[in-house]
Amino acid sequence: SLAYGLVFGVLAGNVGLSAAEATIMSGLVFTGAGQVAAMDLWTMPPPLLTIWLTTALVSLRYLVLGAALRPWLGQLRPIQAYGTLAVLIDQGWAMGLLEYRAGRRDAGYLLGGGLAMLVAWVLGTAGGFVLGNLVPDPAAWSLDFAATAIFVALIAGIWRGRGDAIPWLVAAAVAVATHTLVAGPWYVPLGAIAGILAGQIMEQ
Repeated sequence: SLAYGLVFGVLAGNVGLSAAEATIMSGLVFTGAGQVAAMDLWTMPPPLLTIWLTTALVSLRYLVLGAALRPWLGQLRPIQAYGTLAVLIDQGWAMGLLEYRAGRRDAGYLLGGGLAMLVAWVLGTAGGFVLGNLVPDPAAWSLDFAATAIFVALIAGIWRGRGDAIPWLVAAAVAVATHTLVAGPWYVPLGAIAGILAGQIMEQ
């Protein structure tokens, strides 16, 4: 979360946001990929409707991630469950799933982890804004790959055997096909939904 926040801070500075604007955005929005997508579309004046729709599409994956946590969070009061989901991100979801599979059912793990990542994300954004003066192009240093690398490492811990490969392959195939055939970030939610459906079919 800290590394990805650095990347967002650099991008935010490059498109003209102030340090305060970038940091407040990270604190209020807290959706890494969605915020990065917004920076890719940012112009002056910003195309607000296009940015909103793109961010919404990229963030649809949280519906799928949240649904996967229902056996855990469904035991809590609504204010506790939705409060926890408000700080849910990809890395927190993966770590929470590992915790659940290990038989540990303290939902405070999800909340505490999410809050810690939120703080790291905001601090990373502020640091990235400063770093942007030194490294204006994150891709030149492969900093934009940091979040992907972290998530891939977490996914390796979720792997339960060859049976897991089919939903992942279905999700990848649908995402690649959608990215090739359809403009925009539709490949993110459609790939996630396809993987979930494939997993449900296999479980049944």
